[in-house]
Amino acid sequence: MGIHETASKIRWGILGAGGIAGAFAWSLGRLPDAELLAVGSRKQETADAFGEKYGIPRRYPGYAALANDPDVDVIYVATPHSLHRENTLLCLNAGKAVLCEKPFAINTTETKEMIETARRKKLFLMEAMWMRFLPLVGHVRQIVSDGVIGEVRQFVGDFGFRAEFDPKNRLFDPALGGGALLDIGIYPVSFASALFGNAPTRIVSMADIGQTGVDEQAAMVFGYKNGALAILSCANRTRMTEEGEILGTAGMIRLPFPWWHPSRAVICLPDEADKPIDMPYEGNGYHYQAAETMRCLREGLFESPVMPLDETLSIMKTLDAVRGQWNLRYPME
Repeated sequence: MGIHETASKIRWGILGAGGIAGAFAWSLGRLPDAELLAVGSRKQETADAFGEKYGIPRRYPGYAALANDPDVDVIYVATPHSLHRENTLLCLNAGKAVLCEKPFAINTTETKEMIETARRKKLFLMEAMWMRFLPLVGHVRQIVSDGVIGEVRQFVGDFGFRAEFDPKNRLFDPALGGGALLDIGIYPVSFASALFGNAPTRIVSMADIGQTGVDEQAAMVFGYKNGALAILSCANRTRMTEEGEILGTAGMIRLPFPWWHPSRAVICLPDEADKPIDMPYEGNGYHYQAAETMRCLREGLFESPVMPLDETLSIMKTLDAVRGQWNLRYPME
């Protein structure tokens, strides 16, 4: 199945009907060349309610029916972490392009299978790490690439909030890949990957494992070949500043709260006044990754240069290495 440049609209399906699916469905309304055609949920009632709320005409009680809808071009997978592999493979095997919510999968083994399937079938696949597609994030990466702050030596970033403990909540359920690392720790890990352009060669980390057996807060230090460091932390039981700093040999870039979906950066150079850069994103910011997906489909690309599959795999290997230091394994592993 190919998408032609002349196609007036690209037709989307959403697999899942939870909160993140709703945020994505709402954001698609900002793209005139996107049509939200179908939703699949485990129950007809939830599919109907979701479809009614977001004006989706086709509402399926099950994921296979969505995957096999011949009129759907691309499917956004919005289920819990533990289902990403299964749901993505279902869609790929039905011949559909896929935008899969982060974290891409539970571990490296799952990630490899998903990527290998997409490449074998010559279908588009991308991790929906929406932060990477925000206008300011792209601009900051360009500033760094241009050498404005010299060689980057450190990135410091955290992401943490305090959720009320509930063993049935997905954040605390190991069967759903719960814990802070995969849910929100992936943001600073992914940003560090974008900044340094390669995987860390050294990893030192420590986590507090809660009573359900998942990480409730963690700290990580990554070392890179050139001596650069990433100092990262995440938590779902501890409120954090959620500020970021990119530290270079000639200056620094501050990313004020909330750095992981930023609309402002401040360039700080010696003997110069701080230079703020304001670049607000539209809506909730989720439509930028959808727009990139559609650009790739129209251009016949099977992956995005902004979030390439090899980098998604590299990030997952890093997350596995971190969890390995904690002896944290999920039941499905």
